[in-house]
Amino acid sequence: MIVLGIDPGLARMGYGVIEKTGNKAIHVTHGCITTAREDASAGSRLNFLYEGLKDLFIEHRPECAAIEKLFFSKNITSAMGVAEVRGIILLICAQEGVPVTEYTPNQVKQAITGSGRADKKQVQEMIRRLLHLEEIPRPDDAADGLSIALCHIHTMRH
Repeated sequence: MIVLGIDPGLARMGYGVIEKTGNKAIHVTHGCITTAREDASAGSRLNFLYEGLKDLFIEHRPECAAIEKLFFSKNITSAMGVAEVRGIILLICAQEGVPVTEYTPNQVKQAITGSGRADKKQVQEMIRRLLHLEEIPRPDDAADGLSIALCHIHTMRH
């Protein structure tokens, strides 16, 4: 089973693709889809993210997707942009017939490290170890995408 984990963001959307084979989680790829901040309308940035996600779906054919739940922060403008990005993620998943599961940051930390209070570095190091990577995945948004995908795999087992 191919799992696509997505960390929604308007400037940079992180993703991780993991293959679950039996009890093994195998790293396939990770990265970010990055939009231009200058001279780009919100609509064109969302379209760029949409097209990038479509390419991921065509290349990897995920059977399920996992995304981070939206939580409200002090910056309402940032939260609105993330909500719009989540909308295109949900749209593509619906178009492709791919079920989506949402996880809070604490659920992801708990599934990866065993503690909902783990810091970002602890989560990244566990991702590196669990997926047998030579280095911690970069940038942070891509590591977040992998952690969300791995959280989903661990949650499916229980």
